[in-house]
Amino acid sequence: MAKRHYIPVTSDVPGVNDSQRAFIRKVIRTALAAEGMELPCEVDVLLTNDENIHRINLEMRQVDRPTDVLSFPEFDLTPGELPAQEDADPGTGLIPLGDMVISMEHVTAQAKEYGHSNRRELAYLVVHSVLHLLGYDHLDEGPQKRQMREREEVILAELGITRED
Repeated sequence: MAKRHYIPVTSDVPGVNDSQRAFIRKVIRTALAAEGMELPCEVDVLLTNDENIHRINLEMRQVDRPTDVLSFPEFDLTPGELPAQEDADPGTGLIPLGDMVISMEHVTAQAKEYGHSNRRELAYLVVHSVLHLLGYDHLDEGPQKRQMREREEVILAELGITRED
């Protein structure tokens, strides 16, 4: 049997349950498959609050505000480019794609703001972060952002998650 992805989901806030962790892992696996990432890899996830993501954002990016999601890719990829087996950690055999940090406070607030479920918002932020780990960006308001949004919608649709959720 092929080695599976390793996706530890840790939380430093109360209220995160095993069902949410399993859902996050499913979303990550679906996004990786949709992007053609079939080699076993590792994605580390931290679920936190606005205060902690603010601190991380300041320390790591020198941005003095909380945000919804932070992505810290291991590789400098372009969309469609994937790491290769030689990029795997020799000790684990896993390709370390990077880390994501999600503010659960932002999940709740943005779900309310956009009029959809917390589940849909969490899925969106997870997919968004996976795409960042795989080289997608949205710094411009043009083709890069459009390309990323299109991929997000395709992956969410594969999960059966719509804007109405």
